[in-house]
Amino acid sequence: MLSVVADVGGTNIRLAVCELETGKLSNLKEFACAEFITLEAALVQYFATLQDEVKHLCVGIACPVEDDHVVMTNLSWEFSQQALKEKLKLASLYVINDYTAISLAVPFLSSEEKIQIGGGEAQTDGVTAVFGPGTGLGVSHIIKSAGKWISLDGEGGHVSFTPNTREQADILFQLQAQFGHVSAERILSGQGLVNLYQSLCTLSEQQAKFEQPKDVSNAALDGSCDIARRSLQVFCQVMGGFAGNLALNLDCTGGVYIAGGIVPRFVDFFQASEFRSFFEDKGRFKAYLSAIPTFLITNDNPGLLGASVYLRQELATSAF
Repeated sequence: MLSVVADVGGTNIRLAVCELETGKLSNLKEFACAEFITLEAALVQYFATLQDEVKHLCVGIACPVEDDHVVMTNLSWEFSQQALKEKLKLASLYVINDYTAISLAVPFLSSEEKIQIGGGEAQTDGVTAVFGPGTGLGVSHIIKSAGKWISLDGEGGHVSFTPNTREQADILFQLQAQFGHVSAERILSGQGLVNLYQSLCTLSEQQAKFEQPKDVSNAALDGSCDIARRSLQVFCQVMGGFAGNLALNLDCTGGVYIAGGIVPRFVDFFQASEFRSFFEDKGRFKAYLSAIPTFLITNDNPGLLGASVYLRQELATSAF
């Protein structure tokens, strides 16, 4: 019998076999979600590549998981957990938010799988925050209780965007005209980077040339477009302010970790950015925040790692 873990984002699905005794992952595969009409179809294709029958499955997925019926936020997939379990003939199925999974990976990251950007030492018994710009903006927190790692779920990516400079306020006004309510995700995501760029083009009375996040980031990094470069700079500022808010909300002395597929694409730029100064720029609490470390996760598959942690913890206390 095999145990499988899956990390389902708005763009890609990653899967692996999990060794329950050691947590070792093998048979890693990645597919574009657009290749499949349903999650079940993607799982069936992956299961067909394995030598043995799959009995246990843990899926980290980019949407709220509140009841049996799961509907993805940035993809057309939806399904019944019970029906999926029955169709795949599973002994156990766990469906969790993708940032529940990613947060559970944090305690198991090696020093080579993260980069510290400022602050002091993380407190091992402190609350830890995790967020990540990608197709959307995922947010979670993690604590340890009675020897078990527990992720505190939430939809923090949809809190209202709070500007911290006049320029950011002008961007907010531009986006309010377009969207009404402007969440943090409207900026801290792939499409958010495009929103930033197009807003700055409007404010500069210039025609926008780019419509894809990679085009904006490429132009920023190669120096071919000043507005694209400014967009990436503001993106890092907003990340810093957002991360600082997370640290204050739950006294995150365990640190704040950045995941997601966007920031690892421009590590050097990010490290040289104003991220950390905007993280600490909270008035009377600057000294408080200066002690809290921030990290960039460089592990390629934290969602799979965290899903394996969740699965192993659950099966250790189940009848299976």
